[in-house]
Amino acid sequence: MVIRNMQASDWEQVSQIYSEGIATGFATFETNAPSYESWDSAHISSCRIVAEEGNTILGWAALSPVSSRCVYGGVGEVSVYIGASSRGKGVGKLLMDQLITESENAGFWTIQSGIFPENKASIKLHEKVGFRYIGKRERVGKIHGVWKDNLLFERRSNNVGID
Repeated sequence: MVIRNMQASDWEQVSQIYSEGIATGFATFETNAPSYESWDSAHISSCRIVAEEGNTILGWAALSPVSSRCVYGGVGEVSVYIGASSRGKGVGKLLMDQLITESENAGFWTIQSGIFPENKASIKLHEKVGFRYIGKRERVGKIHGVWKDNLLFERRSNNVGID
């Protein structure tokens, strides 16, 4: 398995994995995978990676900005998705470790994730790579007509933004 930068040509497999996450009902508020153009414009170009084995993408991770305000320029929102047949095999840990490195290389001092309480695997993964629980945003949004809570996790860099 290799971790490498995501390319536009990966989108078919990446969007399939995204759709598998959407189908769980507890990975995102999205109900359909977006077009590549829409996804591309919403994510930071320097922080998007895939885990690949052979010619098969097993999972992906990326950052999006949390705000357009310049004071939040070093804060990114994490997306990490693992293909249904690759879950529980350490793919997420490898992706997150690399995403943390790449985020720091790009100048991010904080990365954060909003996770549904039901997504126990994602919570465990984030804790394993040094994220801390910040708090619960109650009934922050609806999916399929049902209000959902969202747990906020963050990881502060020990290298960036410490002066």
